[in-house]
Amino acid sequence: MTNSVIPQDQTALANPKKTKTMRELGAVDISGIQQDIIDIPEELWKSQDYGKPNRFESLGVTEHIVFKFIHNYDDHLSGYDLPIWEEWKDRLQPVLDATVKPYGYADGDFSRVMLAKLPVGGKISLHIDQYDSSINTHKIHIPIQTNPDVEFWINRKRYNFKTGYAYEVNNKALHGGINQGNCDRINLIIEYYQK
Repeated sequence: MTNSVIPQDQTALANPKKTKTMRELGAVDISGIQQDIIDIPEELWKSQDYGKPNRFESLGVTEHIVFKFIHNYDDHLSGYDLPIWEEWKDRLQPVLDATVKPYGYADGDFSRVMLAKLPVGGKISLHIDQYDSSINTHKIHIPIQTNPDVEFWINRKRYNFKTGYAYEVNNKALHGGINQGNCDRINLIIEYYQK
């Protein structure tokens, strides 16, 4: 996916409960995971990123540690756990559950869970997530480490997300970002849906 072939905004196709652009969900207690994530060795980032299932040109140099993903990009129900989930689930699950509490879903689940590290100088090109699996899910970013010079763009509006807050972004709208700061930006990213 490249900037030269940006499709039309697909916000109208999205789950009507999805935000049209961005919604702040509020503060989330990341104190139990923050330092553990910041301390992840570079070798682990590199090894997990090497085998990641989400390889898209628009993500640029962003590195990922993927815990949960989907088998089929057009089906948000086709999820599976990667082996590293077993090591992290007891620490991550309370954060995930607290993050999605505002939705009030009686039977919600997570189709994707990952860490995304955008290094200093890194850029995520403006793009729209093309696959049908994105239509029914809420895509949520929780900054674990960031700085004032990280920008997240949604429909060309700029945001600076704060550490320890959760933000739903409409990934069927035009979005991207850049890190022009002095430290890597690390976000916990989840996709959540009502079963």
